[in-house]
Amino acid sequence: MSEADKEEIDRRHRARTAKHKAVVDKRIAAAQEDKGLLLVLTGNGKGKSSSAFGMVARTLGYGHKAAVFQFIKGKEEVGERAFFARDPNMRWERCGEGFTWETQDRDRDIAAARAGWEKAKEALADPSIHLVVLDELTYLVTYRYLSLEEIMPAIEARPPMQHVVITGRAAHDDFIEAADTVSSIRDVKHAFRAGVRAQKGIDL
Repeated sequence: MSEADKEEIDRRHRARTAKHKAVVDKRIAAAQEDKGLLLVLTGNGKGKSSSAFGMVARTLGYGHKAAVFQFIKGKEEVGERAFFARDPNMRWERCGEGFTWETQDRDRDIAAARAGWEKAKEALADPSIHLVVLDELTYLVTYRYLSLEEIMPAIEARPPMQHVVITGRAAHDDFIEAADTVSSIRDVKHAFRAGVRAQKGIDL
């Protein structure tokens, strides 16, 4: 490559990135509102809860309080809970009896979900809690353990600066409509289908 060619490539790069920076700077300048966000992480791919727990880490990193309500999943230990439990600003509630194919008891699953939701509603009314994660909440609606009429008012009436994350597959349209940010995580490939079991630090 000649020196002239390199200079031309560099010139085009500077022009392109300067144009991009101007667009980004304009969008940043226009975004001046602060508010509590509702985020929905859905889809069939791996990583919905992991993304939510990343936001928990950010929240705790700034010295704010966070609360996680883990529905459906049972009493088994997970790495995130073991790690976050060390922080006095963290509240973690396991609100399920285990996956439905394990319990095989609908009444017990409903009772556990409802008991967990009562605890979650307390957090949703607490202005000192910066972030509330409702992990696997979508399933409570899909399985008809709770109705949207029971869930949405508590979320909508939360303190103005409180952020809420809902995770789980097949998020109801009402969750998506109410959300400020929605991400759908696609399943492209998963080790489990190749016979690899769930492993600590990656899946648990």
